Formats: sequence, C-alpha cells, structure tokens
Amino acid sequence: MSQELENYYLRQPEPIQGCLLALRNVILGVNSQITHERKYQIPFFYYKGKKLCFLWVNRKKLLIGFIVDKNIYPVVAGIKRKDDFETMQIDPNADLPVKIISEKLLQRMKLYESR
Repeated sequence: MSQELENYYLRQPEPIQGCLLALRNVILGVNSQITHERKYQIPFFYYKGKKLCFLWVNRKKLLIGFIVDKNIYPVVAGIKRKDDFETMQIDPNADLPVKIISEKLLQRMKLYESR
C-alpha cells in the first residue's frame, strides 16, 4: 500500500479512522483478488482490474460506494456509459453491517465473472 493511501486513513479522526481501517479489512477479506489503490484522493478497491467499491468521508459522514464498472458493457457507437454506483452510509459508532457489505461485493464480483 502506498504511503499516500496509508496517510488517508491515518489523518482521519477517531472513530472514523478505526471504522475505515475495519472496512478496508472487511473488503479485502472478501476475496484475495481484490486490490486497493488511491484514486480521486480516496481509497478505491478493484476486482480483477474492475472498480468494485470506494470509501469516502464527506463532512464527517462515512460512505461506502458499491460500483458496477462501465467497462463490462460492450462499446456501442454514440452511447457514452458511466459507472453505476450506490452508496451506503456507515455509522462509525455502530457495528459494521459486514454481511450486507460482503453480499454487495459478491454480487458485483459475480456480475464481473459472468461478462
């Protein structure tokens, strides 16, 4: 992991920092082929090179975004696709919804495998 990415986590105040680190471990623990990078100044996670999810802190709100990468769809002339995504707000003072997070990640990985 890059120093910039590590610094992103370390400069967050508690309890957000601890929650982000726990989320990182949950996401990376779902599958060994999930990778972790910094993109758009925030942590992004990829599965076999395709965008999977991201973590974002916005005005002391912690969000996890689940992505369906536009690159899985065929290229059609005249149509410009965008990534589809949905976000889920995480309460850093509550238990993580590990089952929901894992299920959403597995759904996207299954979609990527079928394309």
